[in-house]
Amino acid sequence: MTAVQANGITIEYESFGASAAPPILLVMGLGMQLVAWPDSLCEGLAARGFRVVRFDNRDVGLSTRMPATSRLATTGMLARALIHLPVRPPYSLDDMARDAVGLMDAIGIGSAHVVGASMGGMIAQIVAAEYPDRVRSLVSIMSSPAPVMPQPKVLAALVRPMPRDREHAMARMKAFFRLVGGSGYPPTDAELRDKVDRSMRRSYRPDSFARHLVAIQTGRSRAPMLRRVRAPTLVLHGSDDPLVPPIGGKMTAAAVPGARLRIVPGMGHFLPESLVPLLVDEIAAHCHKAEGAVAAPQDVGGTP
Repeated sequence: MTAVQANGITIEYESFGASAAPPILLVMGLGMQLVAWPDSLCEGLAARGFRVVRFDNRDVGLSTRMPATSRLATTGMLARALIHLPVRPPYSLDDMARDAVGLMDAIGIGSAHVVGASMGGMIAQIVAAEYPDRVRSLVSIMSSPAPVMPQPKVLAALVRPMPRDREHAMARMKAFFRLVGGSGYPPTDAELRDKVDRSMRRSYRPDSFARHLVAIQTGRSRAPMLRRVRAPTLVLHGSDDPLVPPIGGKMTAAAVPGARLRIVPGMGHFLPESLVPLLVDEIAAHCHKAEGAVAAPQDVGGTP
Protein backbone atom coordinates (compact mmCIF):
# COMPACT_ATOMS: atom_id res chain seq x y z
CA MET A 1 0.00 0.00 0.00
CA THR A 2 1.05 3.58 -0.58
CA ALA A 3 -0.28 7.11 -0.31
CA VAL A 4 -0.65 10.02 -2.74
CA GLN A 5 -1.79 13.62 -2.51
CA ALA A 6 -5.09 14.14 -4.32
CA ASN A 7 -7.83 16.76 -4.11
CA GLY A 8 -5.95 18.47 -1.28
CA ILE A 9 -5.78 15.40 0.99
CA THR A 10 -3.74 12.22 1.45
CA ILE A 11 -5.33 9.08 0.03
CA GLU A 12 -4.06 5.62 0.87
CA TYR A 13 -4.45 3.03 -1.87
CA GLU A 14 -3.41 -0.46 -2.90
CA SER A 15 -3.05 -1.95 -6.38
CA PHE A 16 -3.34 -5.53 -7.67
CA GLY A 17 -2.41 -6.83 -11.10
CA ALA A 18 -0.36 -5.53 -14.01
CA SER A 19 -0.05 -1.75 -14.17
CA ALA A 20 -0.79 -1.76 -17.94
CA ALA A 21 -4.01 -3.80 -17.56
CA PRO A 22 -7.45 -2.11 -17.84
CA PRO A 23 -8.06 -0.51 -14.44
CA ILE A 24 -10.90 -1.18 -12.02
CA LEU A 25 -11.35 1.39 -9.23
CA LEU A 26 -13.07 -0.01 -6.13
CA VAL A 27 -14.90 2.54 -3.95
CA MET A 28 -15.88 1.34 -0.49
CA GLY A 29 -18.85 2.35 1.66
CA LEU A 30 -19.90 3.96 4.90
CA GLY A 31 -17.11 4.07 7.47
CA MET A 32 -15.31 1.15 5.85
CA GLN A 33 -11.66 0.87 4.91
CA LEU A 34 -10.14 -0.44 1.70
CA VAL A 35 -9.61 -3.83 3.37
CA ALA A 36 -13.40 -4.28 3.40
CA TRP A 37 -12.97 -5.28 -0.25
CA PRO A 38 -11.99 -8.96 0.13
CA ASP A 39 -8.43 -9.72 -0.96
CA SER A 40 -9.84 -12.69 -2.88
CA LEU A 41 -12.09 -10.39 -4.90
CA CYS A 42 -9.20 -8.07 -5.79
CA GLU A 43 -6.94 -11.00 -6.66
CA GLY A 44 -9.72 -12.69 -8.63
CA LEU A 45 -10.32 -9.59 -10.77
CA ALA A 46 -6.57 -9.17 -11.28
CA ALA A 47 -6.40 -12.80 -12.46
CA ARG A 48 -9.10 -11.96 -15.03
CA GLY A 49 -6.79 -9.36 -16.59
CA PHE A 50 -7.44 -6.14 -14.70
CA ARG A 51 -5.43 -3.72 -12.62
CA VAL A 52 -7.46 -3.37 -9.42
CA VAL A 53 -7.13 -0.29 -7.22
CA ARG A 54 -8.81 -0.03 -3.82
CA PHE A 55 -8.44 2.95 -1.50
CA ASP A 56 -9.43 4.49 1.80
CA ASN A 57 -12.05 7.21 1.44
CA ARG A 58 -11.34 10.44 3.25
CA ASP A 59 -11.78 10.26 7.03
CA VAL A 60 -11.22 6.49 7.30
CA GLY A 61 -8.32 4.08 7.36
CA LEU A 62 -4.99 5.71 6.56
CA SER A 63 -6.35 8.55 4.43
CA THR A 64 -6.65 12.08 5.80
CA ARG A 65 -8.66 12.44 8.99
CA MET A 66 -11.01 15.36 8.44
CA PRO A 67 -11.32 18.23 10.94
CA ALA A 68 -13.17 16.85 13.92
CA THR A 69 -16.18 18.29 15.65
CA SER A 70 -17.23 17.30 19.15
CA ARG A 71 -19.17 14.07 19.51
CA LEU A 72 -22.19 16.07 20.71
CA ALA A 73 -22.04 18.34 17.66
CA THR A 74 -21.61 15.38 15.31
CA THR A 75 -24.56 13.55 16.88
CA GLY A 76 -26.71 16.67 16.62
CA MET A 77 -25.74 17.14 12.99
CA LEU A 78 -26.67 13.54 12.22
CA ALA A 79 -30.01 13.84 14.03
CA ARG A 80 -30.89 16.93 12.00
CA ALA A 81 -29.84 15.27 8.77
CA LEU A 82 -31.96 12.19 9.45
CA ILE A 83 -35.11 14.32 9.83
CA HIS A 84 -34.18 16.45 6.80
CA LEU A 85 -33.43 19.69 8.65
CA PRO A 86 -30.76 22.01 7.19
CA VAL A 87 -27.24 20.82 7.94
CA ARG A 88 -23.87 22.04 6.74
CA PRO A 89 -21.90 18.81 6.45
CA PRO A 90 -18.12 18.69 6.96
CA TYR A 91 -17.86 17.29 3.42
CA SER A 92 -20.17 15.89 0.77
CA LEU A 93 -20.41 12.86 -1.49
CA ASP A 94 -19.39 15.22 -4.31
CA ASP A 95 -16.16 15.94 -2.42
CA MET A 96 -15.56 12.21 -2.13
CA ALA A 97 -16.19 11.75 -5.85
CA ARG A 98 -13.55 14.41 -6.50
CA ASP A 99 -11.23 12.41 -4.23
CA ALA A 100 -11.70 9.33 -6.40
CA VAL A 101 -10.97 11.26 -9.60
CA GLY A 102 -8.01 12.96 -7.91
CA LEU A 103 -6.60 9.56 -7.01
CA MET A 104 -6.92 8.47 -10.64
CA ASP A 105 -5.04 11.59 -11.69
CA ALA A 106 -2.31 11.01 -9.11
CA ILE A 107 -1.60 7.43 -10.17
CA GLY A 108 -1.88 7.99 -13.90
CA ILE A 109 -5.26 6.41 -14.67
CA GLY A 110 -7.07 8.24 -17.46
CA SER A 111 -10.24 6.17 -17.23
CA ALA A 112 -11.37 3.16 -15.21
CA HIS A 113 -14.17 0.73 -14.61
CA VAL A 114 -15.64 2.25 -11.43
CA VAL A 115 -17.13 -0.20 -8.94
CA GLY A 116 -18.76 1.08 -5.75
CA ALA A 117 -20.43 -0.65 -2.82
CA SER A 118 -23.10 1.00 -0.66
CA MET A 119 -21.97 4.63 -0.07
CA GLY A 120 -19.18 3.81 -2.52
CA GLY A 121 -21.86 3.08 -5.10
CA MET A 122 -23.25 6.56 -4.52
CA ILE A 123 -19.79 8.05 -5.04
CA ALA A 124 -19.30 5.92 -8.16
CA GLN A 125 -22.63 7.14 -9.54
CA ILE A 126 -21.49 10.76 -9.18
CA VAL A 127 -18.17 10.00 -10.88
CA ALA A 128 -19.97 8.32 -13.80
CA ALA A 129 -22.39 11.23 -14.21
CA GLU A 130 -20.06 14.17 -13.61
CA TYR A 131 -16.81 12.80 -15.07
CA PRO A 132 -18.05 10.66 -17.99
CA ASP A 133 -14.70 10.63 -19.82
CA ARG A 134 -13.09 8.99 -16.78
CA VAL A 135 -15.48 6.03 -16.57
CA ARG A 136 -15.26 2.98 -18.86
CA SER A 137 -18.13 1.27 -17.07
CA LEU A 138 -20.04 1.53 -13.80
CA VAL A 139 -20.92 -1.19 -11.29
CA SER A 140 -23.20 -0.06 -8.46
CA ILE A 141 -23.46 -2.64 -5.65
CA MET A 142 -26.09 -2.54 -2.86
CA SER A 143 -26.54 1.19 -3.39
CA SER A 144 -29.20 3.76 -4.27
CA PRO A 145 -29.58 7.13 -6.02
CA ALA A 146 -31.07 8.65 -2.84
CA PRO A 147 -31.39 7.65 0.82
CA VAL A 148 -33.86 4.79 1.36
CA MET A 149 -35.22 3.67 4.70
CA PRO A 150 -33.49 0.67 6.30
CA GLN A 151 -35.40 -1.84 8.36
CA PRO A 152 -36.16 -0.28 11.79
CA LYS A 153 -33.78 -2.50 13.79
CA VAL A 154 -31.00 -1.80 11.30
CA LEU A 155 -31.61 1.96 11.45
CA ALA A 156 -31.49 1.83 15.26
CA ALA A 157 -28.15 0.02 15.14
CA LEU A 158 -26.83 2.36 12.46
CA VAL A 159 -27.37 5.63 14.32
CA ARG A 160 -26.05 4.52 17.71
CA PRO A 161 -22.73 6.29 18.40
CA MET A 162 -19.76 3.97 18.00
CA PRO A 163 -18.00 3.00 21.26
CA ARG A 164 -14.67 4.65 22.00
CA ASP A 165 -12.96 1.49 23.24
CA ARG A 166 -11.94 -1.09 20.68
CA GLU A 167 -13.25 -4.19 22.46
CA HIS A 168 -16.82 -2.90 22.54
CA ALA A 169 -16.46 -1.49 19.03
CA MET A 170 -15.42 -4.89 17.68
CA ALA A 171 -18.43 -6.56 19.30
CA ARG A 172 -20.72 -3.87 17.85
CA MET A 173 -19.29 -4.23 14.35
CA LYS A 174 -19.61 -8.01 14.34
CA ALA A 175 -23.20 -7.80 15.58
CA PHE A 176 -24.05 -5.26 12.88
CA PHE A 177 -22.55 -7.35 10.08
CA ARG A 178 -24.52 -10.38 11.29
CA LEU A 179 -27.66 -8.23 11.29
CA VAL A 180 -27.25 -7.15 7.66
CA GLY A 181 -25.51 -10.25 6.27
CA GLY A 182 -28.47 -11.83 4.45
CA SER A 183 -29.84 -15.36 4.54
CA GLY A 184 -28.02 -16.78 1.52
CA TYR A 185 -24.47 -15.60 2.24
CA PRO A 186 -24.16 -15.18 6.01
CA PRO A 187 -20.60 -14.43 7.17
CA THR A 188 -19.05 -17.07 9.41
CA ASP A 189 -17.92 -16.22 12.93
CA ALA A 190 -14.28 -16.78 11.95
CA GLU A 191 -14.64 -14.54 8.91
CA LEU A 192 -16.21 -11.75 10.95
CA ARG A 193 -13.54 -12.03 13.63
CA ASP A 194 -10.75 -11.84 11.07
CA LYS A 195 -12.28 -8.96 9.09
CA VAL A 196 -13.10 -6.84 12.13
CA ASP A 197 -9.76 -7.53 13.80
CA ARG A 198 -7.84 -6.60 10.65
CA SER A 199 -9.79 -3.38 10.30
CA MET A 200 -9.42 -2.37 13.95
CA ARG A 201 -5.69 -3.07 14.02
CA ARG A 202 -5.24 -0.90 10.95
CA SER A 203 -7.28 2.12 12.06
CA TYR A 204 -10.26 3.07 14.21
CA ARG A 205 -12.00 6.43 13.88
CA PRO A 206 -15.40 6.18 15.58
CA ASP A 207 -16.69 9.62 14.59
CA SER A 208 -15.91 9.31 10.88
CA PHE A 209 -18.78 6.83 10.54
CA ALA A 210 -21.25 9.53 11.59
CA ARG A 211 -19.66 12.11 9.28
CA HIS A 212 -19.98 9.71 6.34
CA LEU A 213 -23.62 9.15 7.25
CA VAL A 214 -24.22 12.91 7.34
CA ALA A 215 -22.72 13.16 3.84
CA ILE A 216 -25.16 10.50 2.63
CA GLN A 217 -28.22 12.04 4.26
CA THR A 218 -27.46 15.55 3.03
CA GLY A 219 -26.64 14.46 -0.51
CA ARG A 220 -28.80 15.48 -3.43
CA SER A 221 -30.79 12.87 -5.32
CA ARG A 222 -28.62 11.41 -8.05
CA ALA A 223 -31.56 10.19 -10.16
CA PRO A 224 -31.57 13.23 -12.49
CA MET A 225 -27.81 13.09 -13.07
CA LEU A 226 -27.88 9.32 -13.63
CA ARG A 227 -29.99 9.89 -16.73
CA ARG A 228 -26.84 11.38 -18.28
CA VAL A 229 -24.72 8.27 -17.67
CA ARG A 230 -23.67 6.59 -20.91
CA ALA A 231 -21.11 4.17 -19.50
CA PRO A 232 -22.28 0.53 -19.54
CA THR A 233 -23.83 -0.01 -16.12
CA LEU A 234 -24.39 -3.07 -13.96
CA VAL A 235 -26.46 -2.84 -10.79
CA LEU A 236 -26.01 -5.65 -8.25
CA HIS A 237 -28.27 -5.85 -5.21
CA GLY A 238 -29.26 -8.42 -2.64
CA SER A 239 -32.82 -9.61 -2.17
CA ASP A 240 -32.19 -9.71 1.59
CA ASP A 241 -30.51 -6.30 2.01
CA PRO A 242 -32.00 -4.75 5.17
CA LEU A 243 -29.82 -1.62 5.12
CA VAL A 244 -30.39 -0.48 1.52
CA PRO A 245 -33.50 -2.45 0.51
CA PRO A 246 -33.75 -3.79 -3.07
CA ILE A 247 -35.80 -0.76 -4.13
CA GLY A 248 -32.50 1.16 -4.01
CA GLY A 249 -30.99 -1.03 -6.70
CA LYS A 250 -34.15 -0.93 -8.76
CA MET A 251 -34.19 2.88 -8.58
CA THR A 252 -30.55 3.01 -9.68
CA ALA A 253 -31.12 0.74 -12.66
CA ALA A 254 -34.27 2.62 -13.66
CA ALA A 255 -32.38 5.93 -13.66
CA VAL A 256 -29.42 4.83 -15.83
CA PRO A 257 -30.23 4.32 -19.52
CA GLY A 258 -29.61 0.71 -20.52
CA ALA A 259 -28.49 -0.44 -17.07
CA ARG A 260 -28.65 -4.15 -16.27
CA LEU A 261 -30.06 -5.07 -12.86
CA ARG A 262 -29.27 -8.32 -11.09
CA ILE A 263 -31.01 -9.02 -7.78
CA VAL A 264 -29.01 -11.75 -6.04
CA PRO A 265 -31.22 -14.08 -3.97
CA GLY A 266 -30.15 -14.25 -0.32
CA MET A 267 -27.51 -11.52 -0.58
CA GLY A 268 -27.54 -8.94 2.20
CA HIS A 269 -25.42 -5.86 2.83
CA PHE A 270 -22.03 -7.49 3.23
CA LEU A 271 -19.29 -8.93 1.02
CA PRO A 272 -18.51 -12.36 2.52
CA GLU A 273 -16.04 -14.78 0.99
CA SER A 274 -18.89 -17.04 -0.14
CA LEU A 275 -20.16 -14.25 -2.42
CA VAL A 276 -16.77 -13.46 -4.01
CA PRO A 277 -16.94 -15.97 -6.92
CA LEU A 278 -20.28 -14.52 -8.05
CA LEU A 279 -18.99 -10.95 -7.74
CA VAL A 280 -15.79 -11.71 -9.65
CA ASP A 281 -17.77 -13.38 -12.46
CA GLU A 282 -20.31 -10.56 -12.73
CA ILE A 283 -17.84 -7.67 -12.50
CA ALA A 284 -15.22 -9.21 -14.78
CA ALA A 285 -17.77 -10.16 -17.45
CA HIS A 286 -19.30 -6.68 -17.36
CA CYS A 287 -15.93 -4.92 -17.59
CA HIS A 288 -14.65 -7.19 -20.36
CA LYS A 289 -17.83 -6.56 -22.36
CA ALA A 290 -17.42 -2.80 -21.86
CA GLU A 291 -13.78 -3.02 -22.99
CA GLY A 292 -14.86 -4.72 -26.16
CA ALA A 293 -17.83 -2.43 -26.85
CA VAL A 294 -15.98 0.90 -27.06
CA ALA A 295 -12.40 2.05 -27.43
CA ALA A 296 -11.60 3.49 -23.99
CA PRO A 297 -9.29 6.52 -23.65
CA GLN A 298 -5.67 5.55 -23.04
CA ASP A 299 -4.24 5.77 -19.52
CA VAL A 300 -1.74 8.53 -18.96
CA GLY A 301 1.40 8.57 -16.92
CA GLY A 302 2.72 5.72 -14.82
CA THR A 303 2.33 4.15 -11.44
CA PRO A 304 4.18 5.99 -8.67
